[in-house]
Amino acid sequence: MTRFAPVYRALGLIIMLFGLTMLAPLILSYAVNDGAQTAYDETFALTLLSGAFLWYRYRNCKRELNTRDGFLMVVLVWSVLPVFAALPFMIHLGMSHTDAYFEAVSGLTATGATVMSGLADLPMSINLWRHLMMWFGGMGLIVLAVAILPMLGIGGRQMLKAEIPGPMKDAKMTPRIAETAKGLWLVYIGITAACILAYRWAGMSWFDAVCHTFSTVSLGGFSTHDESFGYFNSQLIEGICIAFMLFSGINYATHFLAFSGRSLRAYVRDSEAVWFVGVLLLSVVVLANYIWKDGVYDDMDLAFRHALFNVISVATTTGYSTTDYGQWPLFAALWMLFLCSFVTSAGSTGGGIKMMRALLLYKQVYRELVRAMHPSAVYHVRLGGQPAPQTVLFAVLAFGFVYMVSIVSLTLILSFTGLDIVTAFSAVVASVNNTGPGLGLVGPASTFAALEDFQTWICIFAMLLGRLEIFTLLVVLTPAFWRK
Repeated sequence: MTRFAPVYRALGLIIMLFGLTMLAPLILSYAVNDGAQTAYDETFALTLLSGAFLWYRYRNCKRELNTRDGFLMVVLVWSVLPVFAALPFMIHLGMSHTDAYFEAVSGLTATGATVMSGLADLPMSINLWRHLMMWFGGMGLIVLAVAILPMLGIGGRQMLKAEIPGPMKDAKMTPRIAETAKGLWLVYIGITAACILAYRWAGMSWFDAVCHTFSTVSLGGFSTHDESFGYFNSQLIEGICIAFMLFSGINYATHFLAFSGRSLRAYVRDSEAVWFVGVLLLSVVVLANYIWKDGVYDDMDLAFRHALFNVISVATTTGYSTTDYGQWPLFAALWMLFLCSFVTSAGSTGGGIKMMRALLLYKQVYRELVRAMHPSAVYHVRLGGQPAPQTVLFAVLAFGFVYMVSIVSLTLILSFTGLDIVTAFSAVVASVNNTGPGLGLVGPASTFAALEDFQTWICIFAMLLGRLEIFTLLVVLTPAFWRK
């Protein structure tokens, strides 16, 4: 369709930029001679040539992207780039198309679900590529593209609006959209550097420190070891991970304001951040006491240590583990999955519906209760001291409804294929919220390799649905979108 030619031109440029990110694992592969050099040579060349062909074909189609273009652009980026990202897995490891695409989508959406095992034995470049995908996907490749593409003659306002999570998409930290994207990435890179140094200081090797930093600040959860953080068995390393997971679960715009203003007041004024920390700490205390009294751990200190790490990891949609929490009482595991549905802040690298929407839904329900008792009362739903616009409230209500329908529908589909209800439900929740491991057959002690191809594709769709905040993907799938 020629009317979407500017979108295809921009996509070609983004594919070429994405190809350049493959230089890191390619160089590492040659440096350590891990045997994957040919796979990266072929992948790098194919990615650059494909992007160049697409850009050249539509090179003369220059105009600002409109709203419809922005939706299509975002959907294409998150569905097409994993095709190229999956190539090293297929060429070097011999993975099937389905499993390789699943692993790539899981990485780029910062989900952290995997079909791989024997992670410590993988070539170093393969492990680096898995984690590097997650790091780029955490903040969003679109945000990076918006910071760069204006210099190439492509406006990025609609792309950024379609990509940034949360209901308050029009709020800008800086007057120019490219400056906003650059500001976010500067904060992201600064946090990444600090996390690498902290992990290294705590005893990780440089390679493990880099890889785990990429999956920590992106709240992704990939690891270089099958045992995840249980491999290190270090309270210091776990404490550093907890700190950076909490940091990355807060709106990066708040970090930007705090750093630029050199003041912590931005965090105090952010109602999302206050609720985020409060809900997590309360949940940790409750679940630590619950699993201790249930006899999972005889030592309260050990119960608190595992509850602190695993609750925060799952709730922030990271997906690391220090133990098989799938063996905990079902209430504890389900509560952790419930938390991952809403705890992280809008504008963070986490998944779920975001704390802002949860607060607005709660306050909207409270307003209806007040109206039922006092029909003439005037009660405004406020967030951060400001009345929330009706359009935002309606959008949040619609989002909440579609979110629940999506989880129920996809769970029923997986159940229809023969999965037990715990595995089906947890796989959908973990995928839609970009959390990673679920329960049952896809619990923290196993992988998604237990699923059949059709079941895997359902989880792939769920991961994309969650990463694109549901509406972005559904809009493109409606017939009205394609009408002139």
